[in-house]
Formats: sequence, C-alpha cells, structure tokens
Amino acid sequence: MSRRNSIWVKRLALFSMAFTIAACGLPRAGPSKKEIFSSSVQRQGNAYIVSLNDRVIQATAQAPAVGFDDQFQKAGRIGADTIRPGDVLALTVYENVEEGLLGVAGAPSDLSELQVDQAGFIFVPYAGRIKASGNTPEGLRSVITRKLDSQTPDPQVIVRRVPGDGSTISIVGSTAQGVFPIEASTATLSSMIAQAGGVTTAPENTRVTVIRGKQKGTVWLEDLYASNEQDIALRPGDRILLKEDTRRFTALGATGGQSLVEFPAPEVSAIEAIAFMGGLNSNLADPTGVFIFRDESAEYANRVLGRDDFVSPKRFAYVLNLTEPNGVFLGRDFQIRDGDTIYVTEAPYVAWTKTLSVLTGTAGAASSLANVAGTN
Repeated sequence: MSRRNSIWVKRLALFSMAFTIAACGLPRAGPSKKEIFSSSVQRQGNAYIVSLNDRVIQATAQAPAVGFDDQFQKAGRIGADTIRPGDVLALTVYENVEEGLLGVAGAPSDLSELQVDQAGFIFVPYAGRIKASGNTPEGLRSVITRKLDSQTPDPQVIVRRVPGDGSTISIVGSTAQGVFPIEASTATLSSMIAQAGGVTTAPENTRVTVIRGKQKGTVWLEDLYASNEQDIALRPGDRILLKEDTRRFTALGATGGQSLVEFPAPEVSAIEAIAFMGGLNSNLADPTGVFIFRDESAEYANRVLGRDDFVSPKRFAYVLNLTEPNGVFLGRDFQIRDGDTIYVTEAPYVAWTKTLSVLTGTAGAASSLANVAGTN
C-alpha cells in the first residue's frame, strides 16, 4: 500500500470513529419520542402510551377536588345566644328583702364564672343543679327565677355569657391565629376568617380546610367568597386551617426551563402549564412530542383504556401533538394534576445538528491527527 493510500485509510478510520462517538454519546435532555414509544406496554414496556383526544380528556376529567359536601352546607346557623357545654356564665341576683338568701336588700349578689359542665348543667345556690345548655340566657333566667321565687320573694335575675371554652373555634394559618368565640357577627366561615385577620397567602391560591369531628372539608378561598353555599355555618370546636396550595408538577426536556413548578391556580391545563414552564424551546422542541407522565389510579386507568380489570395504579404517558388542527384545543382541555411530569422531546433534526457539529470539529481534529501520522 502506498504512503498516500495509507494516510487516507487512517483519515477514514478516524472519521468513522468520530461518527460513532457522535451518534452514540451526544448529550441530550432525555429520551427521544421513539424511545418513549418503545417502552410502552404494547412493546413489553411498563407504561401505557395514549394519544390525547376528546374521549381521553373526558375519561381523565376529575370532579372538583375541593368544596364542602351536603353535611357541611346543610348545617344551619346555630343561635348565637344558645348556651352550650363549656360556656361560662355570670349571674346577678337582686332580692327584695332585708335578709336575703344571697345578700342584703337592694344590693346585688354576683355569681361569676359558672361553667356549664359537659352534661350541660350549672349549680346555683338555693336553686340547685339546673340544665343550662340548650337554653338562651333569657330562658335560663326564667328557670332560675322560678327556682328562687319559692325561697325569696320576687327575685330579679340577670344572666350573662362571658368568654369561655364553649362556643369557640380555632384558626391556624391566618394573620391572627388563635381561638375565637362564635358570635352573631362571626357565625359563618368567611366572617370568622375576616375576624381573625384574613390570610397571609395569595387569595387565589389559598385553601380553607374545616375539621369538624370526623368530618373534613376543603374549599378554595375565592370560591368561599363567590358562593353562599360554600360559606358554611360554624360549630363549636371547629378547626380551621388556612394553607397555600402545595401542588406541583415537573417540567423537563426541550422547554424554556426545567424545574419544579407550583400550581399558580386551582386548575391548570396542559397549555397553561407549558406557558408557565417558559414555553417550548423553538430551537430544540418537537411540538408533536409533548408527554404528560402520570400514575393513574385503577379507576381512571380502566376509564381511559375501556377496561374493568385493573385493581392497582398504572403508569401512563399521554401524548399531546400540538401540530394537529385541534392540538391546542386538546391541550387547553386536558387538566394537569399534582405530581405530573411534563416532558417535551427534542426535534429529530436536533440530533443531526449536534452530530454534524461534533463531526465538523472532530473531522478537523482527525485531519490534524492524520497529518501528524503522515509525517511519522
């Protein structure tokens, strides 16, 4: 073999090596669309690859996750003056005799801090144990008056409620956290939140949770003020939690930014999510390969695939093709959920561009190496 042919053989070998390295080892943001499809269940993979259409969107649609149910909504307002266990009462008794049972004539006798026990009773000297819960202060005044009237002529009784442990609720997460009494002006959820000082988080992204015994309900703050039905009546012992929404989705691939994105609103569509991610990278993204990865419950997996045999969650990759005539509309209707991963694949030409870029630089290096080899 001539010296000239030997040089060209060396150059060709170096060029082939550069091409192989470029084709196999190029950096990229993640798997290609072809690689994702190859991992589908239909091809012995572990994920169901489903193209978005109107039927799929309807099958994956969830009922609103927040809002108080009928048990909360149908609980009417309680009377602000109704006495309940835990309430603290103050009694003042006037007697019309020189030597009264409780004091002297014309001078009132004060009985303060009479707490209603858990059975609903209080004890009044000379009147005995009296049922207080369920009565109003006026109703209880009449009962005590009758009890004392047989022992002291024409007693005048005054009953007042004072701050105590009875008709109260607790709030966490507001400007002024603490325990607040249920009064006529704060008998509903919205009025109590206002009384507590409002919220410190963005109103459009704040959830209000009410825990009542074993019941639990949640509503968006904006929905609470938009609907009278959601502005429920409070009950003694209610616990109210005001908390900023913590749902998130992940943005990966050929997007404007790869990050963990917080939900900016109660509902976010796929198109809105892409916008919050910074949009598609026009130099890299393949608009036919927008994937939404999600673990679907057995219920929704059966709906999407038209089956009824799934009993455990399944992995799904929903494909959104923005180049289709209705692609944007489908993306606008498909709702993103907490924990979703949105991945945008790179356009096929990007790999070739990277390869050519590497080859161009490598070919120059190979030529230099060949020249060096030729001189030896």
